[in-house]
Amino acid sequence: MFENLTSSPLPSLNALRAFEAMARTGRATLAADELRVTHSAVSRQVKALEAALGVRLFAGPKHRLTLTPAGQELLPALTRAFDEIAGAVRNLRSDGEDLHLAVNASLSVKWLIPRLGDFAARHPEIRLHLEELAPQATAHRGAQAVVRITPAARLADPLVTAFAPNHTGPVMTPALAERFAADPLAAPRLTAQSHLQGWAIWAAIAGVELKPAPEQPFAHIHFALDAAVAGLGVAIMSWPLVADDIAQGRLVAPFGFRRVESAFALIAAPGGESRALASFRRWLVEQGALTPQPPLS
Repeated sequence: MFENLTSSPLPSLNALRAFEAMARTGRATLAADELRVTHSAVSRQVKALEAALGVRLFAGPKHRLTLTPAGQELLPALTRAFDEIAGAVRNLRSDGEDLHLAVNASLSVKWLIPRLGDFAARHPEIRLHLEELAPQATAHRGAQAVVRITPAARLADPLVTAFAPNHTGPVMTPALAERFAADPLAAPRLTAQSHLQGWAIWAAIAGVELKPAPEQPFAHIHFALDAAVAGLGVAIMSWPLVADDIAQGRLVAPFGFRRVESAFALIAAPGGESRALASFRRWLVEQGALTPQPPLS
């Protein structure tokens, strides 16, 4: 009597969620944390999805997986769909004054959180919920927006609002700069696992050839920054994160700063717009405008 409208049934919803989270965050472990399941469970679900679809979604070694063309095609549609579902549920549960944001850890610790007292004073009616954004992720499940450094190519997206340009340069304590006055780059080099290309990007822009130097790796940019303030070495940093340290004399920038083709930006999730988000966006742009200009090289 009835036509079979599900002759090609959808794959498991859990498998689709596992793939979307793993592809968006870039790592199975981060997807597992977000979904509150085990790493192996995410891997099994992704393999099951590949089997159901008959295509490979990831390629490469386990520690450096990349999306195949099929994975790249599937991801945006799934992200939009899950974001809309999360937004609908969030709006149903909220009175409209909750604001859920995901922010890169170092940007949150070193720039955003120290300024949030001003936002809270201006908007006491808004309940702000902050979560950590994975280093390479541009979206976070359940967040109405993310705040991160965003490539220039993405800044024309209507969902993206840039609030501060990005300038980068080496920083170190005045004492260490005096000790290595002949060649500041000979000081121990501090690196961040969450931004491994930072030194290479600056060197290319500045036209500098980096000579071999002792290196000290840290998990996050803000750890490397704290190490620089402690005098452990020279770190490559974005200007907004170190502007206060330089103004107060804790750090110096022996080469000044160079403009990078990216910006600090807010990326709204599809369907995530609200009065609270609009207020936060306006405040964020104001705060970005208050950031002084960096010393240029």
